[in-house]
Amino acid sequence: MKIKVGIFFGGNSVEHEISVITMNQAISSLNPEKYEIVPIYIAKNGVMYTGDDLLDLYSFRDMEVLLKRCYKVAVINDGKQVKVVRTPAPWIGKRVLNTIDVAFPIVHGTNCEDGTIAGFATLLGIPFVGPDIMSSSIGMDKILQKKVLKESGIPVVDFHSFYSVEYVKDEEKILKEIEEKIEYPMIVKPGNLGSSVGIKKAKNKPELEEAIEFAMEFTDRVIVEKAVEDLKEINCSVIGNQVEREASVCEEPFFSDEILSYTDKYIGDGKTKGGTIGGAKGLASKGAVKGAGQKGGENQFANKKIPADISKEKTEEIQKLAKEVFNVLGCNGVARVDFLIDNKTENVYVNEINTIPGALSYYLWEASGKTFEQELDEIIELAIKRHRDREKLTFSYDQNILAMQGGTKGVKGMKK
Repeated sequence: MKIKVGIFFGGNSVEHEISVITMNQAISSLNPEKYEIVPIYIAKNGVMYTGDDLLDLYSFRDMEVLLKRCYKVAVINDGKQVKVVRTPAPWIGKRVLNTIDVAFPIVHGTNCEDGTIAGFATLLGIPFVGPDIMSSSIGMDKILQKKVLKESGIPVVDFHSFYSVEYVKDEEKILKEIEEKIEYPMIVKPGNLGSSVGIKKAKNKPELEEAIEFAMEFTDRVIVEKAVEDLKEINCSVIGNQVEREASVCEEPFFSDEILSYTDKYIGDGKTKGGTIGGAKGLASKGAVKGAGQKGGENQFANKKIPADISKEKTEEIQKLAKEVFNVLGCNGVARVDFLIDNKTENVYVNEINTIPGALSYYLWEASGKTFEQELDEIIELAIKRHRDREKLTFSYDQNILAMQGGTKGVKGMKK
């Protein structure tokens, strides 16, 4: 009997379209003999839809037509199964469209990857792929993540964070605190976004002010970090749980500016194989997008060198750190940890973790000898195992204290 995998994707996020593409890549490699795919698309207004047309990447070019072909749905637990039901309930026809055995959130960014979908799946009481609520939240929150990693003895660059309201209230105070703690140049980021959205470099005070104003357009919390000037960026993926973890080969992304931008990651400049999403070049319908641009150590998300041009010793150091970060944050499934290497000192710093990485880092695992199909099988198995382990734990008591003798006296006391 096939496992019904509910793939949740989309969401109210600036990385909405990237989620759609990652979903399309994953479904092309899920074994049809083992799994039945139940697509659950979350529109930008939060409404959920299902329908076979959602499995075709090209159908998303005309959203109005696409959504007319799909059903508005809700996902509920009726005490026996997790069901996908039409909403509002139809006068004629089926109300229950499908059931789900495992939830597979393929989402990126705020309102999705930050624990929102993990929390929803937890509430439904269903196995779900990827990190739990806490790991998702910390993984998405660059500020809290830096504090946790620093407290755990994991190397991170110097940083300073603040709320937007604090900056508006006393701009000069915040600027003074930043300049006293961090030397120029600096990197200014939104506190809880991914895909390089809202990031700018500042080499002086006017540029710092401009970068902060820009970041504040996307978030209410801002983080300012010391920029590593002679920089090499290295990424490494990890698969596993708290018992066992495996690190992939390392990759070295190349970019057109001083910061790896959203365009570098997902669109490209039209002159390289790196970015093909903008024009959907090389993307076939029904999910056949996985191989685009993969040849020669590149993939459609950016120009990359795989494996990275670093020593064996540095590779092992980064792989070890990646597994430590994964474990400290309590991750599950697959993640990607991004590193900064200072070429002058050869010091390695953890930049951030992506708890649901774009493309699910399949290209790093293929380079490590694991097919995308094997990767997907493994992270689904990890989800089911975690759910079974948690079923053994006690989260509530069978006794109803309100029905016990003397139990209602406490209620009367609360009323008084």
